[in-house]
Amino acid sequence: MKLPFFSQKIEDNVIDAQIEKLEQTKQNNKKTNPNANPMKEQITFDDFTKIDLRIATILEAEKVEKADKLLKLTVDTGVDVRTVVSGIAESFSPEDVIGKQVMILLNLAPRKIRGIESQGMLLLTTKPDGNLSFVTPDDSVENGIEIG
Repeated sequence: MKLPFFSQKIEDNVIDAQIEKLEQTKQNNKKTNPNANPMKEQITFDDFTKIDLRIATILEAEKVEKADKLLKLTVDTGVDVRTVVSGIAESFSPEDVIGKQVMILLNLAPRKIRGIESQGMLLLTTKPDGNLSFVTPDDSVENGIEIG
């Protein structure tokens, strides 16, 4: 008597072939972008609609005292002018970023960093050489323009 598929014995060589196929896929994915981190947990469309990404311009920048990686930035979001503390000081000097248009996560809950209330988060990416790069618009646009 032949058993239904779900109750048939699966031979070791079939399992080994599937494991090899999965390993090959994993290796191919690494070849696509070996620096890419795994995807984070999936969010729903409703979660995405809560994110408020805007264009902002950095007005002022200064190093945070006793912190090698942090800059205190004053940014014009088009909605308001606020303070953002960002860990970009190893890649950028304060002079490098003043006047730069950036993308900001505007509705991130405020958080104290080294005693300074940070009211948002800038969007950056890490280049292959380890330095940071701003995610910026191709052309100059008005502060406060929504990204979506």
